[in-house]
Amino acid sequence: MQDKSKSLEVAIKAAQEAGKILEKYFETEILKEFKEDASITTIADKESEELIKKIILENFPEHSILGEETGMTGEQSDYVWHVDPLDGTRNYSNGIPLFAVSIALAYKRELIVGVIHNPNLNTLFYAEKGKGAYWNDKKIHVSKDEAKKGIVTVASGKMPAHKELRRNLMHYLPDNVVSAVRDFGCTAFDLAYVARGSTEADIKFGLSSYDFAAG
Repeated sequence: MQDKSKSLEVAIKAAQEAGKILEKYFETEILKEFKEDASITTIADKESEELIKKIILENFPEHSILGEETGMTGEQSDYVWHVDPLDGTRNYSNGIPLFAVSIALAYKRELIVGVIHNPNLNTLFYAEKGKGAYWNDKKIHVSKDEAKKGIVTVASGKMPAHKELRRNLMHYLPDNVVSAVRDFGCTAFDLAYVARGSTEADIKFGLSSYDFAAG
């Protein structure tokens, strides 16, 4: 287990506390709201983000926060937190336990801390620049297998061109490059599984920074 910086400790605390909110609403009759891009948001997304922002700003009041639900808040700063309070909302709202709280910190646009947490699966991934990546306090490494023997995850944004490219890759890759292609419906997990060596690569396009920064 690595010695954790204050920023990493705050990110872990925020993710775990937000995870309690997600657990509270998981598999309940929560109202789904559809955004302009047809993505879903719920009360769980909103409460989770508000709590994460509160915890971060209590510890780093001079930092900026870019959240999926509320956009950019806080002071203008070289330190910017990228927050997805509930990655995999569609899974979550349909009772599928593949979702996560995703929190990352960048300094001058360079990522220095990342945390991904799923309370339902009791899973915590975290990493800090120069100190490696961890899964439930166990150090992890990427796969050493050849891509053609492994699994690649693919996902995209909502634009028609992105969706078409994703569909083409889902058909092309299994026949020509890898043994299997998956889409877990949770970008944070897609990336965390690469870090753990469970999959060989992850292909993403058309996403926002808070979707992938923690991975």
